[in-house]
Amino acid sequence: MNRKTVTHPQKKNTNRIVAGVCIAFFGGMIGMAYAAVPLYAMFCQATGYGGTVKRATQQYADRVLDRDITIRFDANTAGVPWQFEPVARSTTIKIGETAQAHYSATNKFVRATTGRATFNVQPELAGSYFNKVECFCFTDTTLKPGETLDMPVVFYVDPDIVNAPELKDLKTITLSYT
Repeated sequence: MNRKTVTHPQKKNTNRIVAGVCIAFFGGMIGMAYAAVPLYAMFCQATGYGGTVKRATQQYADRVLDRDITIRFDANTAGVPWQFEPVARSTTIKIGETAQAHYSATNKFVRATTGRATFNVQPELAGSYFNKVECFCFTDTTLKPGETLDMPVVFYVDPDIVNAPELKDLKTITLSYT
């Protein structure tokens, strides 16, 4: 006995619609996976979430407080053959005062290499109050073989940091580059 499957045109259409929706959903999920990292980075940059530093919209704070804060500097390399380190390990500034720090990078490879530093601030909550005016981390840097480059960063700590209950007694902020 031979059994024949009866297919109705309406059932075929329904199956095509379901298959199309599944394929579109799958494609959308892949697209969201690719977009997640840059979207999260933009969110962190805008909000200071996760210790991400805000890029300053003005060069100076509106006021300077008579309160010191120590800024520690840290540097690591990931994926580039550079010797990368802060010129000074720390500096003490007044909250609201614009300051400049320097990092030094030397290319230890036999060819020119290009890199861009990524950064964060610890404690994480201080990230939204740490403002960079100018930074080598805003653009790619290319170093020739054996070349050493002075890399400045200009920053200030927003005086509003003293109004944050969890940061009111903060004495030290660490600025870290990778």
